[in-house]
Amino acid sequence: MAENTVNNGHPKGLYVLFVTEMWERFSYYGMRALFILFMTKALLFDKALGSQIYGSYTGLVYLTPLIGGYVADRYWGNRKSIIVGGIIMAIGQFFMFLSGSFYEEVGFASIMMYTGLGFLIFGNGFFKPNISTMVGQLYPVGDKRVDSAFTIFYMGINLGAFIAPLLCGFFGDTGNPADFKWGFLLACMGMILSVILFVLLKNKYIVTPDGQQIGAAPNKSREEKTDEPAAPVSMKTLVIWAAIWVVLLGAFYFALDKDVIGAFIFSLTIAAPGYIISDPGLTKVEKQRIWVIYIVAFFVIFFWSAFEQAGASLTYFAEEQTNREAFGTTIPASYFQSVNAIAIVVFAPIFVWLWGVLGKKNMEPASPYKQAIGLFLLALGYLVIAFGVKGLEPGVKVSMMWLLSLYTIHTLGELCLSPIGLSMVNKLAPVKFASLLMGVWFLSTAAANKFAGTLSGLYPEAVVAVSDVETIEKDKTLQLFPEGFNKAGAPEVSGQKVIPFERVNLASITDQTVKEDVIKQLYSKQVENVKKFMGFSIANLYDFFMLFVVMAGVASVILFVLSKKLMDMMHGVR
Repeated sequence: MAENTVNNGHPKGLYVLFVTEMWERFSYYGMRALFILFMTKALLFDKALGSQIYGSYTGLVYLTPLIGGYVADRYWGNRKSIIVGGIIMAIGQFFMFLSGSFYEEVGFASIMMYTGLGFLIFGNGFFKPNISTMVGQLYPVGDKRVDSAFTIFYMGINLGAFIAPLLCGFFGDTGNPADFKWGFLLACMGMILSVILFVLLKNKYIVTPDGQQIGAAPNKSREEKTDEPAAPVSMKTLVIWAAIWVVLLGAFYFALDKDVIGAFIFSLTIAAPGYIISDPGLTKVEKQRIWVIYIVAFFVIFFWSAFEQAGASLTYFAEEQTNREAFGTTIPASYFQSVNAIAIVVFAPIFVWLWGVLGKKNMEPASPYKQAIGLFLLALGYLVIAFGVKGLEPGVKVSMMWLLSLYTIHTLGELCLSPIGLSMVNKLAPVKFASLLMGVWFLSTAAANKFAGTLSGLYPEAVVAVSDVETIEKDKTLQLFPEGFNKAGAPEVSGQKVIPFERVNLASITDQTVKEDVIKQLYSKQVENVKKFMGFSIANLYDFFMLFVVMAGVASVILFVLSKKLMDMMHGVR
């Protein structure tokens, strides 16, 4: 009997993969919980720049697995890719620790941060696509335990996502910018532990039922197992769509004023699907099924761009506008990013039961309908918090129950939408385009995350003119500008240099009467700071959250209306 076999239950190798993935997710979500706060509180980046960097990072994280998966399949195998990817990510987390250690030297700290992000992006590309593919290989073909094995494996993901913000937030999100480095160091240690456990236990436990090593060699089985040839490459079509991609790249960068990464991701999200669907060898049924993938992927962009505000604008909201006092202490803003993971653990079994019951009655909604429901719940979550902040004055904080409600409702939406995406692509994609279409699906997620950063940059900020703050400083003999604030480099609104209310150093005022008077003066001198998005004006938090209500709500209604047609185009695939 192989070492990996357990008479009653699952192979021990499953639990090796469980802890490996858990600590990797701990590393990722621990850093993510602190990232936007670190940029705005320690490096003193403005919210728009912080949001842009956050969107670029999370967007590229979903692109590099396409490279890592290809390298693993063709050259390295799963094991080497996981080890190399894990080491690269640990190095990236250490660079984040260095950035946090020298945060007062903004130039050097920024270089360390960008270097760390680069390592994290490429390391994730090698690690992420390879570990989950090994789970199914632990079992004989047709083993009924596989479904429950993936359930256990995904519990590891959620366990890591749950504890990461709590532990990394406890040490890093203390209110002292000097402490962010400890959260990043803890994330680094989590990644190192993930690699060590995998290296020590892989040979003994990550084996097939007959004792063969899993993932030790490149997986070239796709070509061997299918009778259908890989898609031929038409150079003419490739050149045409490459030229279209270059034109789109220029349009996004120059005409639409997107940064290089955004222009690259958005243009590729259009050109790559265009190249595939224009293949002359596709049948009518195949084309219609591919169009279903494209249409659903388009609507999924709206879902994830709103859902992923958790790491950016909703973290701003938790930090600045949420009353986090409880049991005599202040809850770190980063802690709220644990809500999604614990809600998944609580509600996932309920959804599995619900779909099962509806399935037995032949009433289970088809994939497009489930995704429309997910978008509706997303809109509902933002509608709830929009009512919570309606008429809210700058500096006034709301109950944390509004934010907890939003995260819980969003998790319900995620459980409707997220689990079925990859399954749908697998079912609908022609075999010869299976890998490319899976890449398109991840490309849409990358675009959604980059778009999330763009939308987060619209987060409203109450601002006051630098000159007005200087006047109050002289009148009250106070120090209201934070240390290191560059007045000459301050952003401009309506032709005036401004500083966000949140950056004004009110904590230095010890006399409560003086403090209240200063706050009153600052509020009376607000500079109107309206941001616009596709004709939608955003002057306050209510406007900001209603943008997502409208965006997700309209997308939900349109997808629901289209679902019947999409089901027809799926030709029997559910």
